[in-house]
Amino acid sequence: MQIELQRLDRRALRVAIGTALCLAISFALALPIPVVAPVFAVFLLATQNRPLSFKASLVVALVVALTTSTGLLLVPVLRYYPAAGVLLIGLALFLAFRYGLRGGNSLVATFLVAGLTMITAAGTADFQLAATVVGALVKGLLLAVTMSGLTHWLLPEPLSARPEPAVRIVPGDQASRIALRAALVVMPAWLLAMSDPGGYMPIIMKSVSLGRQSCGTTARGAARELLGTTLLGGLLAIVFWFSLRFFVHLWMLFLWMLLFGLLIGRKLYGISPTRYSPGFWLNSFVTMIILLGQSVQDNAAGKDVYKAFAVRMALFVGVALYACLMLQIFERRWTRPRTSALSRR
Repeated sequence: MQIELQRLDRRALRVAIGTALCLAISFALALPIPVVAPVFAVFLLATQNRPLSFKASLVVALVVALTTSTGLLLVPVLRYYPAAGVLLIGLALFLAFRYGLRGGNSLVATFLVAGLTMITAAGTADFQLAATVVGALVKGLLLAVTMSGLTHWLLPEPLSARPEPAVRIVPGDQASRIALRAALVVMPAWLLAMSDPGGYMPIIMKSVSLGRQSCGTTARGAARELLGTTLLGGLLAIVFWFSLRFFVHLWMLFLWMLLFGLLIGRKLYGISPTRYSPGFWLNSFVTMIILLGQSVQDNAAGKDVYKAFAVRMALFVGVALYACLMLQIFERRWTRPRTSALSRR
């Protein structure tokens, strides 16, 4: 029991330290979208208990090349043949989510979805902006992978630790249905972002998180999981922001993120048991990072932080409610024929 707690403590520490380092370094280096690295670090450290192998690193490099090149190639299609472009993006999102559900690497699937939506949304407005987003994604992913390796080196997994459980493979028909549902969750936010990519980029990241979350959520728990994580993430971002205002400094940003990461990590790994699933805490943490990072950028740009946060939070809640609606529609559509067939018997 003591060994198990030590193992979980190390994992919580890795998530907290890796995320805090990524956030602080992103702002220190003035990366274009500083929340990309910490968000990818959370997904990477929470889903992988070992550092990436050489083979996995090559796969990530190939995915980066594929995503960036495909995203840039689809920009002219969206500009001159918008209907065909939207259908191609929808198909690509469906295939990316289905790849993750059929046993593929969930981090790779998440990067594919985020990359395709963010690059194409930016490219329809300005090709230079798309190149900036490409740079932000590549730098963010490289930073997240580097910090993951560093934290695993500082806090290695005990030799007695059990191997990771095999990835659950969803049956073909069910995987297609869930992947279609997840793609429809992401699409409206992506379409909205094409009107103002700079302002709505956080909405895309939130919708990608919701699409990923919807793959493991049922309609019955949709409101608690999707809407609950959005509201809790917003509340955590507010508490973080006012805590940071006591002493505004990059080191304090790192230390506060370390503290919040430790508190959420304890719940994520069941060290401090709650009735909510690990996915609930993971997605709440991601939502907090997105909202907080954007508020810090708004403050640096001289914008009204509170007004921008209120508008962004309202959009986040709207996207979450839409995701809940999609889950309800698909659940009813799927269960109705089976119920009718059983009643005929």
